[in-house]
Amino acid sequence: MTTEVTDTTTGFWYGKGSRVDAVDVLNALRRYRSAESAAQRRAREALGIGENALLALRILLDAEATGRAVNSKELADRLEITPASTSALVDRLVRSGHVERHADPHDRRGVILTASGGSMRQVLQVIDELDTRTLEVAEHLPQSEMGVVVAFLEEMARVVDQDDDEDERSA
Repeated sequence: MTTEVTDTTTGFWYGKGSRVDAVDVLNALRRYRSAESAAQRRAREALGIGENALLALRILLDAEATGRAVNSKELADRLEITPASTSALVDRLVRSGHVERHADPHDRRGVILTASGGSMRQVLQVIDELDTRTLEVAEHLPQSEMGVVVAFLEEMARVVDQDDDEDERSA
């Protein structure tokens, strides 16, 4: 990884060891978000599903890996979507063979959801491998800088969420 930074808006090249400014940080963050979005898009396209469906599958696989059961209510809560939207999402995933419904052994009226399908698991494995590689990069940060990065990203998320909240109130 190089410390040389380019400012693509002005075309200037900074020399090694040059000061990195806020624009450089935001440009790097945008490049990362774009690359991550592209990776998610490729996974969704390979599965032929949308964003919420991919998130739902990850929730189900994570639950399976930890020995937990997930029902539609928990899935709706985790995805922050309505029960009706969750029902439609689960119906689509069941029809496409990505999800299976099972009777809840602890509640005779309950239904547990599980991920299914070998090809879907392969695509999600690719995403998990990407997560592993990104974790390896993060682990190379000096411990003293990790707190700074976390605080920065949490503040950025807060600002973005705040803007979304303000947009919803003004609509």
